[in-house]
Amino acid sequence: MTFIFVGNIIYDFFMGRELNPRIGHFDLKYFCELRPGLIGWVVINLAMLLTEMKVHRQSMPSLSMILVNTFQLLYVVDALWNEEAILTTMDITHDGFGFMLAFGDLVWVPFLYSLQAFYLVNHPHEVSWPTACAILTLNFLGYYIFRGANSQKNAFRRNPKDPKLAHLKVIPTATGKNLLVSGWWGLVRHPNYLGDIIMALAWSLPCGFNHILPYFYVMYFIGLLIHREARDEHQCKKKYGLAWEKYCQRVPYRIFPYIY
Repeated sequence: MTFIFVGNIIYDFFMGRELNPRIGHFDLKYFCELRPGLIGWVVINLAMLLTEMKVHRQSMPSLSMILVNTFQLLYVVDALWNEEAILTTMDITHDGFGFMLAFGDLVWVPFLYSLQAFYLVNHPHEVSWPTACAILTLNFLGYYIFRGANSQKNAFRRNPKDPKLAHLKVIPTATGKNLLVSGWWGLVRHPNYLGDIIMALAWSLPCGFNHILPYFYVMYFIGLLIHREARDEHQCKKKYGLAWEKYCQRVPYRIFPYIY
């Protein structure tokens, strides 16, 4: 077992002391990281869809509700299908399983990420088919960037010598690992975050612009990812040293091309 603590009882409780607490061979953090929260999110969304039909006496859900449920279901299915990829994320490799992750995984994700569906129950918003097609295109653009970037990274980590990845340029590091500086990872340092944010915006747009509540998720998520990127930046600079500085020169933008 690995323990991470600083001696401050409040901080240690919030961040967690044990990196991977287990009951026998059952890894509590690995299990809670995705399955309960994401599956709960889908169940709550479905409940909101059925409630909308009941409250408004509709024979089928509104187009807005269908878009929100479909987009978020795709995201959850993708996460569960590619579950092994979380083994290399900061949550798994660096953060302890404290209140932050436990509350986030089991409460924050299912109940806060479903706000768009919750909002639509009592604030129906009609979406025209051209608008729906535009939102659909935006969501799949985000998904294309998100999945493409993550798949490229995971394939490179599994087998850097894969002939399919031979065209990618790298910067060698003192640790023996290489940093990708082409493909998706030559566009910005966190292209997967960019795709995530584009999708988050697409999930909110079916709700219209009459209230800020449906946009809480995208605003919160931008803040979360910028903070996570800063933490990751600190860890990578400490781990890779000069190689990371060279990488930052080659790829100057962190999340948003030509902006940040």
